[in-house]
Amino acid sequence: MTPFVHVSYFDAVPEPSFDRLAAIEGHSAGFAAAADGNLEAKVAGCPGWTVGDLVRHLTEVHWFWTTVVEEQQPAPPDESRRPADASEDHLIEVFRAGAARLVSVLRLADPKARCWTWAPAQQDVAFVVRHQVQEAAVHHWDAAHAAGRQLVIDPEVAADAVDEFLTFSVSSPADPADPPRPALEGRLALICSDIDAAWTVEDGEVQGTVVHSRGAPAATPAMVARASDLLLWLYRRVELDTGAVDGALAERLRALCFTG
Repeated sequence: MTPFVHVSYFDAVPEPSFDRLAAIEGHSAGFAAAADGNLEAKVAGCPGWTVGDLVRHLTEVHWFWTTVVEEQQPAPPDESRRPADASEDHLIEVFRAGAARLVSVLRLADPKARCWTWAPAQQDVAFVVRHQVQEAAVHHWDAAHAAGRQLVIDPEVAADAVDEFLTFSVSSPADPADPPRPALEGRLALICSDIDAAWTVEDGEVQGTVVHSRGAPAATPAMVARASDLLLWLYRRVELDTGAVDGALAERLRALCFTG
């Protein structure tokens, strides 16, 4: 077994201007409301899935991370412990209870407490909290979209999620894709049009990886859009005008993403 090494970026992550736990609560509530009565609808962002499948998935996600954090697990919990699926009549009820329990456990936990995560560079509760905001927000959008509703993720929440995504959900020197993926072969910026946030992405020293920095130098080709749309673009939920960025370069960036 690989030794459990505690590594954390906790002190390097800027303190958010919003309450991450409140964001998880709010998006979980919105997700449940959008899914209720619409379980058979197709989820465009998850091909082959219905909203009911998405509810089951997010319920499992909440159980998984609640268990990891509450028990400070040094490895993923054994699959034999996973609760059985709820019946369709109780899916929403069970989801709501699991979401509430996740938030309760995260609220009581020390953010610096170590636990297993899928991110080699950050093995602590703070990672779980931050990523669960993103998980709740994107799947809220999925459920709302499946119900024919419009959802724009709050700019502060979405910008924090983009920053986290570029840190952990792309092939990077700290966590390169295996097998290696084609290189970015270029440089581009992502600029939020509704909040003061931007990132520059370029090739890393390791072939097939990228690094990012906050900010966007004036000469850098840039995609400019609302923070919500940039996040959803990274997740392949929406398509955007790439602006001054060559479309092939933009697609190579998305091809280096682990998620979406």
